[in-house]
Amino acid sequence: MLGLFGTLNLGARSLSTQQQGTEIAGHNLANVNNPAYARQRLSIATSIAVPTEQGPQGTGADGVAIVQLRNGLLDVQIQSETSARGSLDAQQTALQYAQANLGQQIDRQAIGTAATGGVAGPNGIAEHLSNLFNAFQSFSTNPTSMAERQVLLGKAQDLASQFNQVATRLDKVNSSLNQSVGDDVAKANAAIADIARLNDQIIKAEIGGAGQANDLRDTRQQKIEELSKLVDITTSAQANGGVDITIGGVAMTNGPRVLDQLETFDSGGGQLLVRAQTAGTTLPLTGGGIQGTIDARDGALTGLRGRIDTLAGQLITEINTVHAAGYDLTGNTGEAFFTGTDATTIRVNNVLVTDPGRIQGAGAPGAVGDNTVALALAQLADRKIPALGNQTFSESYGQSVAGLGQSLSSVDSQISNQAVVENMLSKQRDSISGVSLDEEMTDLIRFQKAFQASAHLITTIDQMLDTVVNLKR
Repeated sequence: MLGLFGTLNLGARSLSTQQQGTEIAGHNLANVNNPAYARQRLSIATSIAVPTEQGPQGTGADGVAIVQLRNGLLDVQIQSETSARGSLDAQQTALQYAQANLGQQIDRQAIGTAATGGVAGPNGIAEHLSNLFNAFQSFSTNPTSMAERQVLLGKAQDLASQFNQVATRLDKVNSSLNQSVGDDVAKANAAIADIARLNDQIIKAEIGGAGQANDLRDTRQQKIEELSKLVDITTSAQANGGVDITIGGVAMTNGPRVLDQLETFDSGGGQLLVRAQTAGTTLPLTGGGIQGTIDARDGALTGLRGRIDTLAGQLITEINTVHAAGYDLTGNTGEAFFTGTDATTIRVNNVLVTDPGRIQGAGAPGAVGDNTVALALAQLADRKIPALGNQTFSESYGQSVAGLGQSLSSVDSQISNQAVVENMLSKQRDSISGVSLDEEMTDLIRFQKAFQASAHLITTIDQMLDTVVNLKR
């Protein structure tokens, strides 16, 4: 049998085990508000039994390991959904920037229900287009009026200026998105380096089977999820405790070593894409904030920018074609109304600005008061333009802007659906890894009572030893 000294050792081991359990419960409580933390438990095993005449006799219990409560499958799922959410968030931000810089209000519920596609607001291209053709109409009713000519030129300049501003703003949004891609690539490279560094620390801490470096693993998982928000990744756990990272089929880390990193490059036209720095391979990204930004930039934003240029170009062409065939107050002809070719370069012809009498509204030379060309210019508002998909200018612009609104509405809807999935997975992970105050307080009480009982056992053995010592007196 154990004897008094053996039982005393049993009590001492029990005290140590219960104390360790209390310390781990306290560590859990201290990290209750740490989102990266996975709760830990003390794994307690029965100590090695000793043989006695009555059979093997237990020698108490030992704390054999500090176990981290994690579900690897949930971590991988959350990592994947984080990439999807990162992409959607980046697209939403980019599209919101584009919408704001249009200077145009979009009623998403009215998209596709009206000629303007739900586009409204006092200072956008749609309103200035309407103002221009209204000015042409007023001009046609009084073609010799210098006041009407001045108003017409003012409305035309307002429209041209609005085209210029929108083009400049959208170009700045494009530049900002390129900058965002570069910034996110730098963040991704920092996360890759951090993961490799944490791999090194974990491998060293766990060498020789000394148990898992749980807190370091928590930090690494947080870095992995931060990286997944920027770019879709594949992880591979190694037997030594390291985790290898692969992006687009290119290995980025191998344990403590950084094998490759990301870099941006100009794919043409100033549009930045991402490739592996060492391998030089363009990465086929499918998720994450970097790809979301690229998708919005090269998709909805580039499409919108091109359609606005086309609209401005066709407006210049159609108005100039009609205007050039007319005659001004002194019989001159052949003058263009607008100069330029697109939204960036459109201007009102300075010849007309300097002398409003040079506006060519008559259909024949010397026909003072004739409004044939002026009326034809006003009627362009309702003409279906083949190059604009057989739409009027207003319809074409409304459809372009409504397309942006539809893209943004679609992303908003996807984010709402994504939030449901993420919330479900987070709740599942929290039920396993999250710290419960009630549960930890219960554990504290259990370990406290067990510690008190173990101390009482030691006190009892001490009294028994004292009795034995005093038998000789």
